[in-house]
Amino acid sequence: MFLGNFRLETPLSYPADLFSTLAVRGGAAPDPATGAVLAPIYQSTTYHQEAVGVHKGFTYSRAANPTVSALEAALGALEDTPPAVCFATGMAAIATLFLAILKAGDHVVVSDVVYGGTVRLFQQVFDAFQVTASFVDTSDSATVAQAIQSNTRLVFIETPANPTLKLTDIAAIANIAHDAGVKLAVDNTFLTPVLQRPLDLGADITLLSTTKYIEGHNSTVGGSIATRDEALLERLRLVRKTLGCIQSPQEAWLTLRGLKTLPLRLQQHCSSAQTVATWLEQHPKVARVHYPGLASFPQLPLAKKQQALHGGIIAFELKGGADAGIRLMNTVRLCILAENLGAAETLITHPVSMTHADVPKEIRERTGISDGLVRLSVGLESPADIIADLDNALSQIELTKEQQETEACLAK
Repeated sequence: MFLGNFRLETPLSYPADLFSTLAVRGGAAPDPATGAVLAPIYQSTTYHQEAVGVHKGFTYSRAANPTVSALEAALGALEDTPPAVCFATGMAAIATLFLAILKAGDHVVVSDVVYGGTVRLFQQVFDAFQVTASFVDTSDSATVAQAIQSNTRLVFIETPANPTLKLTDIAAIANIAHDAGVKLAVDNTFLTPVLQRPLDLGADITLLSTTKYIEGHNSTVGGSIATRDEALLERLRLVRKTLGCIQSPQEAWLTLRGLKTLPLRLQQHCSSAQTVATWLEQHPKVARVHYPGLASFPQLPLAKKQQALHGGIIAFELKGGADAGIRLMNTVRLCILAENLGAAETLITHPVSMTHADVPKEIRERTGISDGLVRLSVGLESPADIIADLDNALSQIELTKEQQETEACLAK
């Protein structure tokens, strides 16, 4: 495995040792112009060309930029692929992927529990261009096989799913897709290639919102696509150049800086999330906790098989339903009510009114995105402080008399 201009001669343990080295040094080399250890911010629109057709690989920053290219090399090293393709946002990455692969009349199979922006893209944008999508339970391999049609060109899954954390067996779906001559793309934002390796499990494409754990500091928005298919990479770069949705050099530089600490941050996110999830599951006002590291998680064997650790995201529901959930989010003080995840700060979100507001109600109800569901992105604060904040907020929630009677009956 190459890391910039040097090679690892011996295998390292998974995940911390190997990925810490890759995150810091993968794809990196000193700046050829100055010897700078960190890639400079090349805040330039255009580049001098020595003659017609003679240049140093860069002509115009809508097509390519040296700082963005440095990030792409680093992400490619982490994914074990050629340099990734980076975009202005995660949604720009998703939209470009679909535009690069699909044409009018094509069909896509998509996880039924997926980021709300992906649902909106198909239902409010691509529908006008005669591109159709079937949103199905991709945790059921047979359902995926049945959903593939003669005009299906792509299976797009998100695992763990946002926000319920439902898992999809990547290897199983890869086999089904490939048997049908269809590519498989995996949105790996929640776990990143440090904790889950979709391409090694058979996927053709992996996609990240680098806004989240990759950059990790609530400083940027961005997205990336990685694949080992050189022809697809060339196609993605062409479509990106045409659309003009490349990431900016400033945000690429900040993302590069965040990437260096990704494995260390993820270990803390995962450890703290396990602690908080365990505590939440024992709280008398919590009805249900979704976290792949809990023994109660229905897909625990799959989680252990395809994830190194289980991430920093927890979803849970309160016994008081939607009113209790909203009360909780309006009462916490350390946890920040915001639409993001994967950052140093602990963020709390109400999916129905925020990230998944555009998902039709019947789809939300069918897929477990209830009105009272709370998504918690556990940050890098002390887990004891996060728990204290949640405990204080939960103590201020009062169950109705009917809810109290129901709880008393269940306790008998």
